[in-house]
Amino acid sequence: MWVFCTSIYHLATPALAALARTEHIYKNEKFSDHAPITVDYDFTL
Repeated sequence: MWVFCTSIYHLATPALAALARTEHIYKNEKFSDHAPITVDYDFTL
């Protein structure tokens, strides 16, 4: 019996993590056992 576990994460430095404002995990369509994640940061390039 196979058991598959997945974690959803976004890697960032502590300074960048402090600028994170919102996150969203796209769950509307199942592509696989993984899901796209977006993070909005409060900074300008």
